[in-house]
Amino acid sequence: MPAGADGDPGNRDARGGAPEPPRRPRRVFTSSTTRAEKARALRGLGALGGLAGFLVALMLLPTACTAGVGARDTARWFDSEPVDLTTSGVPQRSRILAADGSTIATFFYQNRVDVPLDKIAPVARQAVLAIEDSRFYEHGAIDLQGTLRALASNLSSGQVTQGGSGITQQYVKNLLLTQADSDEERQRATAVTAARKVRELRYAVAVEEKYSKDEILRRYLNIAYYGDGAYGIEAASRHYFSKHASELNLPEAALLAGVIRYPYAYDPTRHPGEARQRRDTVLDRMAELGRVDPAKAAAAKRKPIKLDIDNVRSGCVSSKAPFFCDYVQREILTNPVFGKTDKEREKLLKRGGLTIRTTMDPRAQKAAQRAVNKHVPPKNSAHKAAAEAMVEPGTGEIKAMVVDRKLGPDKERGKTWINFAADASHGSSIGMQAGSTFKAFTLAAALDEGMPFGTRLMAPREFTPVGFRNCDGDKVGDPDASLRNAADGEGGKKFSLVTGTHHSVNTFFLALEKKVGLCDTVKMAEKLGMKQANGKPLEEYPSFTLGFNPVSPLRLASAYAAFGARGKYCKPIAITSIKDASGHKLKVPGRDCEQAIDEDVADAVNYVLRGVLTKGTARGMGIGRPAAGKTGTVDNFSAAWFAGYTPDLAAAVWVGDPRGGYKHPMENLCMNGTCYGAVFGATIPAPIWQQSMSGALRGTDASSFHRPPSHYFSKGSGEDRAKVPDVRGMKLDDAVAKLRDAGFTTNVSTQVESRRYKKGTVAEMSPGPGSAEPGSTITLRVSKGSKKRDDDDRRGPPTPPVTIPPLPGDPAQQAPA
Repeated sequence: MPAGADGDPGNRDARGGAPEPPRRPRRVFTSSTTRAEKARALRGLGALGGLAGFLVALMLLPTACTAGVGARDTARWFDSEPVDLTTSGVPQRSRILAADGSTIATFFYQNRVDVPLDKIAPVARQAVLAIEDSRFYEHGAIDLQGTLRALASNLSSGQVTQGGSGITQQYVKNLLLTQADSDEERQRATAVTAARKVRELRYAVAVEEKYSKDEILRRYLNIAYYGDGAYGIEAASRHYFSKHASELNLPEAALLAGVIRYPYAYDPTRHPGEARQRRDTVLDRMAELGRVDPAKAAAAKRKPIKLDIDNVRSGCVSSKAPFFCDYVQREILTNPVFGKTDKEREKLLKRGGLTIRTTMDPRAQKAAQRAVNKHVPPKNSAHKAAAEAMVEPGTGEIKAMVVDRKLGPDKERGKTWINFAADASHGSSIGMQAGSTFKAFTLAAALDEGMPFGTRLMAPREFTPVGFRNCDGDKVGDPDASLRNAADGEGGKKFSLVTGTHHSVNTFFLALEKKVGLCDTVKMAEKLGMKQANGKPLEEYPSFTLGFNPVSPLRLASAYAAFGARGKYCKPIAITSIKDASGHKLKVPGRDCEQAIDEDVADAVNYVLRGVLTKGTARGMGIGRPAAGKTGTVDNFSAAWFAGYTPDLAAAVWVGDPRGGYKHPMENLCMNGTCYGAVFGATIPAPIWQQSMSGALRGTDASSFHRPPSHYFSKGSGEDRAKVPDVRGMKLDDAVAKLRDAGFTTNVSTQVESRRYKKGTVAEMSPGPGSAEPGSTITLRVSKGSKKRDDDDRRGPPTPPVTIPPLPGDPAQQAPA
């Protein structure tokens, strides 16, 4: 707590002021003064008497010294600059800014904003000088006159009525306290001892030699504590009045100047009465010294204290983008580029006065937060959670990062410290199994090997995982295991690369992975930046393509962003630039991009994944512009995903249960009054993606994907439909043979009554005559004849259809009745 002094009240002001009348001793203790504050003040008063003799002796040091040390050497020691004096590094608050310059969060050890002297209102400077050190511009580092006067006054009155330290000494005291990193250093900086006083006086001499009076005053105004967590006059002005220090008026300036002496006792938020009395004392002193017109001072005293509090909280908890903020904070605290040790990095963030510009797009952030909160409310009845990360293709810039929770202790409902959107290193999450979203890497590996879209593989109903080798050449798989299709897929027939992806057929992708090679599939995922959320390499087993590896939405979004950027993968980044308090740029990790896969391969992937949104498992989830994506449903409905992208933005969404997905699966799920049954990737994650992407891209021009090279169409589009012959009326054996020749398989179902087709012939077929995907199964039903109805002749002719005319103004024709 800064000590105060008001100079010599009995002397004429150097700028021509009138003689200063003696003033009544000011009371330090008020009815609201705490016991601790009284104890500190009384200890200081007791120590003053003990220091009196020492200070007098100190003044005589140049002419009297101990044996063996000459007076000249002693004076030289006192006047020389201390080698351990550092006048830099005063803590200032750091700010994290969004891409548009808006503030995301503020970090500080002490809430301080350093400003130049010309950014501090002259009336504020005069107020501080008047009450703290009116002779500041006239005396040197030590105001002997003021020190002796204060000492005599305090000893004679029995209470601390005046301080003996000038502004330079107060600055030094605050500087040493501010720079103390340990409890021992803080105790040394505040101890009421002769050694501390000598040290401060010596430093004050050095400061006066090094800096001008204006610079010392500037530094003092920026380091002083103004109560209620505000350090420095700029932070105090913003905190108490929501304005800059340059905009302070007379009563506001007097209030702040008065707080400095005892920031706790005169804190206007806690003790408004005492604060007003102290403000009026400052106004009187300014009038006495001629620093303000007496009439203006009297008018200012009549005004009540009007505060406009602006509370600035340190950290991410109060941020509007808490989990993105937490990601940036962890990037600074864990990346060696920002300091060799954890302590150095934390000190840089909380004391360095940094301006940290980030990649976050407030519009995208807001859209993503609204989407996850709408579909998975923070305090939902099912205890489910959702997270989403958005990444810009071609740059890796993180545009949004959200969790459907507030940042805080998990024991409070609707809060969590875990950033489910990020890896463990940036959010403490161990990741979540990605499900069928990993099929995109198998698809990319197949296309990378030149497989055409029309390549068809048999997708059995069950798949035994044998014949696989990992990247070390070791055999992996379990001959006793049986892998089946998830509920969002199907099997028992052939699929092309296109239709197998659209329908997300597990056994098709297992067969494709076996054909491509497990290692090639793993390497494709790794080239696109995939690794486990705990930082370890991806595990390599046959079910790799089914997404058993735990990953984060951020990594998945970054990988899919590479597809949107035509194969250019960029590591995700959140920070674009950092400047320190002096405006100097600091080194930050730059963009790290590479062409991970050929453009043609990426174009082919995009061609296939676009159909997922129009014809596949996520049909109907389009966003009104070219987009592609993939659903993901994890075993036993333990989690669900959707990852999708345009050439301009990619996003990955996870929905699951933080308590454990296998223990709390999303089957027969009811949440806040809405029941879903089983949750697939298209049930909740895809609508979140659709809403957030639409909001993030609203008002921007749509970009298009590139058409894949012609060689991928060498076996057709992959969606080619073969003609299904009409076999109704044919004998069963003949019908099966004809369909087999046309490239279809058959399945015979139960018999059906039929008036049209004779008994023993095919009466129904599904799908019917027309076209279907080659290899599709045609279900046949054989006629068992029809029962003679006795009343057929009595029914008469059927009633002819009646056409209902359209309603007025309705162009639609009504269907026949």
